[in-house]
Amino acid sequence: MVSHGIVAGQSEILNDHIAFRTMGVKNLGIASFEKIFLAHGYEKRDYFFFEGKKLDAHWYAPPDDELPRVFISELRVKDLSEKTQQIIAKYTGTLTADPVDSIDLNNVEEVTEFFHKPLWQLPTLEDYKALLEESEYAAWVIYNRYYLNHYTISVHQLDGEHRTLEQFNDFLKSIGITLNNSGGEIKVSPDGLLRQSSSVAEKVEAEFAGGEKAIISGSYVEFAERLPLPEFAHLPFAEIKRHMRRDGFESGNADKIFESTFTTQTSRT
Repeated sequence: MVSHGIVAGQSEILNDHIAFRTMGVKNLGIASFEKIFLAHGYEKRDYFFFEGKKLDAHWYAPPDDELPRVFISELRVKDLSEKTQQIIAKYTGTLTADPVDSIDLNNVEEVTEFFHKPLWQLPTLEDYKALLEESEYAAWVIYNRYYLNHYTISVHQLDGEHRTLEQFNDFLKSIGITLNNSGGEIKVSPDGLLRQSSSVAEKVEAEFAGGEKAIISGSYVEFAERLPLPEFAHLPFAEIKRHMRRDGFESGNADKIFESTFTTQTSRT
C-alpha cells in the first residue's frame, strides 16, 4: 500500500476490528477471554450463532473510536463428535483454572505475552488432522491457540480511488493477493451497509509434537467498508464520523469470512 501510494505509512490505516478464536470448554472460551477487553472499557454487544460451523460469538465495542472493535468466537465443543471432544479435552483438559485470572490485565506486556502463550501442549499431527476432518476451526485453534486470527483494514477511510471494496479488491488482486470467494469476494449485509472481503489465510510450516511438520493455515487480513447510515449519506466524506456509519457485524458475512482459513480456500493459493 505504501509503494503504490495508497498510504504514506501504517499510521494512516484504521483497524476496523480484530478477531480471536477460542474453545468452548471449562476455563476457556468467551467467558474467559473477554475479561481482557472488558477490563479496558470494551462493551459486550450482539450475540451470534453459526449453526453449521457450531460456533457462538460476540462483538465488543471499544471505549474510544481510535481503537478497533473486537470479535470473539467460541467453538461449541459439546456439539461435536465424541472422538473430537476427546482430542480437544486431551489438550485443554490440562487447564485447572482460568488462565486469564493469573495475569495482570493492566500490564500491557503481560497481556501481549498471553496472546502468544502456549496454554496446552503442542498437538500431534495425527490429532490435528483428525480435528481438521470434523472442524477446521477446532484444528486452527488447537495449534494457534489465542494468536490473532485476523485484523481488518477500514477501506472506507482510505483516501483517493481505493475507498470502495471493488477498487481495493482490484488493487489486492493486482499484487497477487488471493481473496476468499466463499459467498462471493464481497460479502454484503442485508441492509447493504456492511461490505467485507478477506484474503485467504497465509500457509505456514508448522512443527508438531514429535518434530513432524506440515503446511497449515495461519492468519489473514480482512477488508471492511462501512457505509454511512441513511440519515448521514448526504454528508461530504470529510464530515462523516465513525458513529455515522454502519456499526456492528452481520452473521451471514462472518460465516463466510471464517472460511478464510479453511482448506477449500487455502488450496486455491
